[in-house]
Amino acid sequence: MKIGGQHFRTIWLHPTNERVVQLIDQRFLPHRFVVEEVSTVEQMADAIRQMHVRGAGLIGASAGYGMYLAAIEAAKTNSFDQHLASAAARLKATRPTAVNLAWAIERQLTGMAKAKTAREKIELALRTAREIAAEDEENCRMIGQHGLNLIEEIARAKNGKPVNILTHCNAGWLAFVDYGSALAPVYAAHDRGLPVHVWVDETRPRSQGSKLTAWELGQHGVSHTIIADGAGGHLMQRGAVDLVLVGSDRTTRAGDVANKIGTYLKALAAKDNKVPFYVALPSSSFDWAIRDGSEIPIEERGAEEVKRADGWRNGRMWEVSLAPESSPAVNYGFDVTPRRLVTGLITERGVCKADEEGILELFPEHAS
Repeated sequence: MKIGGQHFRTIWLHPTNERVVQLIDQRFLPHRFVVEEVSTVEQMADAIRQMHVRGAGLIGASAGYGMYLAAIEAAKTNSFDQHLASAAARLKATRPTAVNLAWAIERQLTGMAKAKTAREKIELALRTAREIAAEDEENCRMIGQHGLNLIEEIARAKNGKPVNILTHCNAGWLAFVDYGSALAPVYAAHDRGLPVHVWVDETRPRSQGSKLTAWELGQHGVSHTIIADGAGGHLMQRGAVDLVLVGSDRTTRAGDVANKIGTYLKALAAKDNKVPFYVALPSSSFDWAIRDGSEIPIEERGAEEVKRADGWRNGRMWEVSLAPESSPAVNYGFDVTPRRLVTGLITERGVCKADEEGILELFPEHAS
């Protein structure tokens, strides 16, 4: 996607030093565009944990590059495998809900195990990190094309009136290497010339909707309006939402979906108001080992995120207190939407029902 007319991915190798990974530090958006340079696995772990990068696909790509940096470090030690295993454990501990994280790390470990020398392992890790990023980009592009068909169908029924789409959190290109998941169909529709409008949930407590989704939609020229998190049901009751599109950090093989906290409430409102509720995700976000959403680990973040907020004033970020300091708070990062509330899943291979039979029709290699 483009920023000020220039194309960017969310993560890439330094153009003159392949041992440095560059990424967009999303903590400063939408007020400042900052590129961070990462050269150690510990720096990458911090970037993932502290949400310099976030979103299922980008977490996976970052972990892939993190393991490449770990291989470079391991070559300087007396125990390559021990250092690599320690780095893998450190990276896995950063964000427990997003399955792409462990998926990318295991892919790197499996690949490097086939190489003999440290140099071969580093070269293989670099190639694998690049492949993970490239696959994420292409899968998201295809999600956009398959989801476009759904938007086109609604647009035809509305006879040229704008298609109103509600989304939650940020599942655009900032959450992946490029294109995004839930927003990929929106961008494809906009680029096709279809009139679309996006209702953007603010997504407390970190405000990824109002900070990130609104920013990238604006960069692309897509009509949008920021709303309070609790306004979605009201808009659906008024007939102002034609389609709900969200992403996923982990989806079970039977179709239960873990996504940013608050997604479940949107799904309930959509069901009550007969609004289609679709989840867009690449296959790397499926957890093929579990069927029931109750098995998905739910990340709990620091209470300070709920009790405080940050904003931009006089050229710098400021943090303010929102709640009594003595009041306790809890900060669940995700919730689980059961498959019965999901109209369908949009993947790189097509659209399917949110059940095991429908998913395995698209991904038969995971049937056993």
